[in-house]
Amino acid sequence: MKELTEIQKNILNFIIDRITGKGLPPTLAEVAEYCGYQNRATVQQHLWAIEKKGFIKRNPKLSRGIELTLSNKFFIPRPILGEVAAGNPLTIYPDATDTIELPSIAYMPKDSFLLRVKGDSLKDAYIFSGDVVIVNPNLQPKNGQIVVAVLEDAAVVKRFYKKADKIELVSENPEYKPILIDKKHPNFKIVGIVVGIYRSMDKIAV
Repeated sequence: MKELTEIQKNILNFIIDRITGKGLPPTLAEVAEYCGYQNRATVQQHLWAIEKKGFIKRNPKLSRGIELTLSNKFFIPRPILGEVAAGNPLTIYPDATDTIELPSIAYMPKDSFLLRVKGDSLKDAYIFSGDVVIVNPNLQPKNGQIVVAVLEDAAVVKRFYKKADKIELVSENPEYKPILIDKKHPNFKIVGIVVGIYRSMDKIAV
């Protein structure tokens, strides 16, 4: 297959993220918004080029008519370092416990790692039990971002909010109460920011 340009790689990554994260490909309007294009014809040209290079197939009769055509050789195994709780805290393991086949074009920031989610406390943020999250340890958390945090040697994935003297870790499920932690707690730290989600296609209901 022919090499993609940088903007084509970005668009393909966006398509992969939408399909694996939400189970649906993006619309033309969503791709245009992501790229910051006012003119959808420009997006059409990029999609046509990506299709011509063999990475996608399009059905112009459908609003979400984009299908990935990446063959298995474009997927590479990556280690999953453990489980992180979307619910009650779980242990994060130092050694790889599993692997997953990720698209080779999928963006993995420097030093980032993979964790498998267990629990349903982030279901309203479209993060479900069994999903794999990409965690970037090199970013400073901002209010509202989803983070992986360690408390007393156990890990959770929650939304982060910084209060006057406390850290609040919030679920996206009304059945779970927020976790409040003193900023000076000696056994608490933010491991990283969730920057991506991968969901196996066999987990998506049809």
